[in-house]
Amino acid sequence: MRYETVIGLEVHIELATDSKIFCSCSAKFGGEQNDHVCPACCGMPGMLPIVNRHVVDLGMAAGMMLNCDINRTTTFDKKSYYYPDLPCSYQTTQWFAPICVNGTVEIETSKGKKNVRIKQIHMEEDAGKLVHDDWTNTSLVDFNRTSVPLIEIVSQPDLSSAEEVVAYLERLRSLLRFAKVSECRMEQGSMRCDVNLSVRPEGSTKLGVRTEMKNMNSISAITRAIEYEVARHIDAIENGTEELVQETRRWDDVKGKSFAMRNKETAGDYRYFPDPNIMPVVIDDEWFDSVKNALPEFPEVKKARYIDELGLGEYDADILTGSRALCDCFEAAYAKCGLAKEVANWLISDCMNILNKKQLTADMLNINGDALGELIALVNDGKVGRANAKKILLAMFDDETIAPAKYAEEQGFVVSNDTGKIEAVIKAVVEADPKSVADYKGGKEKALMALFGKCMKELKGNCDPQVLRTILIDHINKI
Repeated sequence: MRYETVIGLEVHIELATDSKIFCSCSAKFGGEQNDHVCPACCGMPGMLPIVNRHVVDLGMAAGMMLNCDINRTTTFDKKSYYYPDLPCSYQTTQWFAPICVNGTVEIETSKGKKNVRIKQIHMEEDAGKLVHDDWTNTSLVDFNRTSVPLIEIVSQPDLSSAEEVVAYLERLRSLLRFAKVSECRMEQGSMRCDVNLSVRPEGSTKLGVRTEMKNMNSISAITRAIEYEVARHIDAIENGTEELVQETRRWDDVKGKSFAMRNKETAGDYRYFPDPNIMPVVIDDEWFDSVKNALPEFPEVKKARYIDELGLGEYDADILTGSRALCDCFEAAYAKCGLAKEVANWLISDCMNILNKKQLTADMLNINGDALGELIALVNDGKVGRANAKKILLAMFDDETIAPAKYAEEQGFVVSNDTGKIEAVIKAVVEADPKSVADYKGGKEKALMALFGKCMKELKGNCDPQVLRTILIDHINKI
């Protein structure tokens, strides 16, 4: 018998805010344990939450990027459950009137394009983090993450394979990074995924027994977990190896297996009820329009513009539009120097090489786009050599306030075509290497390049290469 897999995802996205959702504590990743906490996010009695407006902005932006309807009146609710990292014994979330509903995301796999429906996006607070110490057989609680703002993107069960799940997650990550909703860094936990999965005979409309795998935080782990769970379900159905029950499971990536954690709760188990301490959030036209007008072009629209209007190749445009930071830098640099292809080359080659050496991603690019455009113009106008321009670029990564022209002057990188100085250097180099001179005169072109390189080194790259080459050849011919 042939089977089909039915998958729905709940994707938790940590929002790119400076402070938490209901208090002013830092929402930044890292820091000493329990350093970013206050009585409000620790659940102390008598503390009242205040909604962070920027969280609502980002919730709306996410919904707009995912083609959702925005609820103009949205409310917060209490979700009751007990766990040691949840100090109030309830989570403030949205159930009755979430910020966004009824969206769609288009994905593309080896089977073609497909629309995945979004049921809703709701805002909520994160829980703390349990740290298990096997050495002392104790568990410690770090509340830094408590009340860090999240959105949860709940899809309809429209996915049917690990490949589709990966395409969907990568599309979400691309869109939300582009809109600066979140960094979506799975390794830091700012993007996590719960996988709801069932299996049924091909052609059946009845859903099978659903299991949920919690807090998956890498693409490879998600892929392996789905493949394992599908095989487990089919084996249970065909061979009766176990009784499938609706439950929450934990994926062990080292062992390559999933393990039962607890029976899967239903909405009734959580006893949702409106939070009486938080008034409904009413989004008027002015607020709605301010968020909508701040949205970026969709990546595919920007890519088409780069190709059609700026003459970039598809490869360059594809790389640039993979990151909002690259796009912002590219557009600022292009506006400064008007050299689209050169800017793309510098970003994709030189800038990415520096980022890789620093173990940073493209989204962490922080150089000034105007300054990059100025640097490229200096090279294009022959005022700074390419080798020295790379040194300036490296300095710009360490200090984004650097003005390339001024820095080049201070460091002695400005090209000087002082023929007297060039001739003096050539004379010294030629006299010190008669063999290369003889080899060049004997027809060996590489010998000239060796002499050229020595001259350029003595001149520290501050010379027009064509001027140097012309004077060098003329000097050798006179010997």
